[in-house]
Amino acid sequence: MVNQDKYEPKATITHNIQVIVVSSFVDGQTSAFSDKNFLFSYRIDIKNLGNETMQLISRHWIIINSEGETEEIKGEGVIGYTPILKPGDSFNYSSYCPLDTSWGTMEGSFTFVNIYGTEFVVEVGRFYLIS
Repeated sequence: MVNQDKYEPKATITHNIQVIVVSSFVDGQTSAFSDKNFLFSYRIDIKNLGNETMQLISRHWIIINSEGETEEIKGEGVIGYTPILKPGDSFNYSSYCPLDTSWGTMEGSFTFVNIYGTEFVVEVGRFYLIS
């Protein structure tokens, strides 16, 4: 069961790409996903505010638990997608983060490429994972 109390949305804008994150604690589902004790969900809303078409090609996450232990995750796309965003387009997805402490933080970035082949990094501001 997902806790209905979601945390305040965290929004950042980099290179005319807006990223909004909302996280929440998932109660009672942790053993199905991981041997870690706390499971958090997060929803990412990405919107192209500019006037160029862009494609998300990779992600980089930095996850820090309440004891200061850091984990980095890098990979292609997000949840199996490399979405193309025309001006005004949005892409939304949800994912999960297991932690072995009752709270932590996530932050990171998405790498995009424009129609000219130029890559650029879009920041995802730090957001909290709190049980």
